[in-house]
Amino acid sequence: MEELQQIMDEEQNITKDTDFNLVQVKGTWKRQKASRHGHKGRVSAAKICESTSSHAISWTVVSPITFTYTVTQTHDLLNPSNDTLLMGHIRDPKQLEAFHSSSKPIKRFVVMDETVYSLYGSQVTDYLGARNVIYRILPLPTTEENKSMDMVLKILEEVHRFGIDRRTEPIIAIGGGVCLDIVGLAASLYRRRTPYIRVPTTLLSYIDASVGAKTGVNFANCKNKLGTYIAPVAAFLDRAFIQTLPRQHISNGLAEMLKMALMKHKGLFELLETKGRFLLDSKFQSTSGLHGNRSDPASVSTRLAIETMLEELAPNLWEDDLDRLVDFGHLISPELEMKVLPRLLHGEAVNIDMAYMVYVACESGFLTDMEKIRIIRCMLRLELPVWHQDFSFTLVQKALNDRLQHCGGLMRMPLPIGLGRAEIFNDVSTDTLYKAYEKWCEDLGAGSEQ
Repeated sequence: MEELQQIMDEEQNITKDTDFNLVQVKGTWKRQKASRHGHKGRVSAAKICESTSSHAISWTVVSPITFTYTVTQTHDLLNPSNDTLLMGHIRDPKQLEAFHSSSKPIKRFVVMDETVYSLYGSQVTDYLGARNVIYRILPLPTTEENKSMDMVLKILEEVHRFGIDRRTEPIIAIGGGVCLDIVGLAASLYRRRTPYIRVPTTLLSYIDASVGAKTGVNFANCKNKLGTYIAPVAAFLDRAFIQTLPRQHISNGLAEMLKMALMKHKGLFELLETKGRFLLDSKFQSTSGLHGNRSDPASVSTRLAIETMLEELAPNLWEDDLDRLVDFGHLISPELEMKVLPRLLHGEAVNIDMAYMVYVACESGFLTDMEKIRIIRCMLRLELPVWHQDFSFTLVQKALNDRLQHCGGLMRMPLPIGLGRAEIFNDVSTDTLYKAYEKWCEDLGAGSEQ
């Protein structure tokens, strides 16, 4: 009898799964069994799986979400004859035709970093005026210290007051990475998702913030603790903005370029090694046009940096996979950057982190001493800091413990295993980390001969 009762109980607990497609007919969506052939109507990529048992019924929704965005390198972006700023985000020919034939006035809400506004505000105003655009420009002090929800809310209040179409009138952000992050978060919140366009004006944002999907602000004294994964509809990149940057800020951007070189591209590293000082001196301005040629360091380096960055970001926009080579230099640096704010720029903090991790890689046997020396010398030629007194081993341990908590219990440490090659490691010992730290401080610390 007990065996019979067990069989009856098991039969009652049998779960039945049924997959359904979603088909739209005359404006109404209906589910149809996936096993049925010959669906009449528009079939969605989404599916519903119905699961029934004696205890419950549940529906699992599988809804693929696709983001399409364009990263465009251009020149003379603020020339009124250049359509890119107003129309470069429109990819569908029918939508573009409708845009041209519409009698509706063009409206744009523009947020600019206030320093950028002092340099380029009149050009932006002239551009929009020449194109008969109804516009509002909001200059803001978008610094790391002000990167907060208060700034996001200020933008949202102004957007709401100005009034925009949530589908056809993208918000435009013109500034460095902080500006692009803040405006991106505001746009992702306004009416749950309003399109926005990124126009980077620093080298760092040109090759980093502008090409990804992350938005964010600082919170609870933690860097980018609040944010979303919402890509812009487009990013428009014009190297002309870089020519007004202070030299330190160009070095700051070179750190992120060097990161991609060390992780993925030996040729890019060798280019920075030999032409990095020239890029600093020339402020990434080419004499041979937008695309330059194969020997133009500015054209080649920016293109390789963007391509290698997109290769890593595009398959993993939502960071479902936490093993990310682009995290190199970002394991300890967020703690350091917030600790000493505003004494270090973002790229400077990243480079200090990378310099230490190069020693970790060497101590682990992944890099030779000569490769380590070449990397450090390259960093110094790019006028980047390679050590900082506040980068203590206690800070290292705290940052890595925090990483274990938010990375599924694994360290997920990207390390170079040669020039332009890297892997993710989870088993680097505390002893190795400490030995590397001691050698790093001995070689590069205060009082050492670099």
